Amino acid sequence: MPVRPIRLFGDPVLRAPSAPIDVVDDGIRALVRDLLDSVEPAGRAGVAAPQIGVGLRAFSYNIDGDIGYVLNPVLVDVSGEPQPVGEGCLSVPGLWHDAIRYPWAKVIGTDLEGNEVVLEGEGLLAQALQHETDHLDGKLYLDRLPADTRRQAMREIRESSWF
Repeated sequence: MPVRPIRLFGDPVLRAPSAPIDVVDDGIRALVRDLLDSVEPAGRAGVAAPQIGVGLRAFSYNIDGDIGYVLNPVLVDVSGEPQPVGEGCLSVPGLWHDAIRYPWAKVIGTDLEGNEVVLEGEGLLAQALQHETDHLDGKLYLDRLPADTRRQAMREIRESSWF
């Protein structure tokens, strides 16, 4: 399957909470293939289903060459002191700002066969788990920015060529 186009800031699908996946069928299997293909290009740590226009709870990840996916992920635990971490988003191209994230995170979901998937870790993995589950809840990393930085980011978006 080809890499799916990424939906950009302003697209309503990015602000709507995603629906749970109740039944795994050919459509869900195709969605997972598309998510895996779409996260593979260099520089991509994760792609959530809404970013490719699908309002379902699923995301793929690509952390240090470890590529995978999770269906119906739930961020069940975070720990450490929240701190600013440099972050960008495929749906907000060209921007990079410090978002407030926990240094450790844990997500639980399932795979296509219904087996439990547990993803947990620190650093980039923790950041990606928080970032992608935010997408599934209709949030963008912009929502995690301090107010003054968010105003600056919104100004940068308005001045961007893609908006």
